[in-house]
Amino acid sequence: MILAVVTLAVAGFVAFGPRSMTGWARGRVLISTLAAAAAAGAIYDALRGSWLGATILLASALWIGTELKPSSPTNGMSRAEAAATLGVAETASRGEIDAAFRRLIQRVHPDRGGAPGLAAQLNAARATLLRAKR
Repeated sequence: MILAVVTLAVAGFVAFGPRSMTGWARGRVLISTLAAAAAAGAIYDALRGSWLGATILLASALWIGTELKPSSPTNGMSRAEAAATLGVAETASRGEIDAAFRRLIQRVHPDRGGAPGLAAQLNAARATLLRAKR
């Protein structure tokens, strides 16, 4: 039961900490290890007959595991939405699209403290606009 409480506390820190740990590689390894440890603890508690602890640990493992999934924008981004996201015209050249992408990604990249979701939106917008340029 103590393991379950400690796991919940660490899971809360990971999920609601001042800066998400999923933005850097060591954080992803830590989160993966923590999720695996919580799952192993759930199995151990279930075998011992402590169903409450096993349930808490299993829920914690699932909750921690969801932190590993990057948030992704909708796949059906229109050309108009993509152009607005990058701040270019729908008829922008490949060079203009790449320049706008580079300028924006430097601000929102997860390695620089930005959000993974914003970087994913920029990547999707760039891909949408360049898809027609091929």
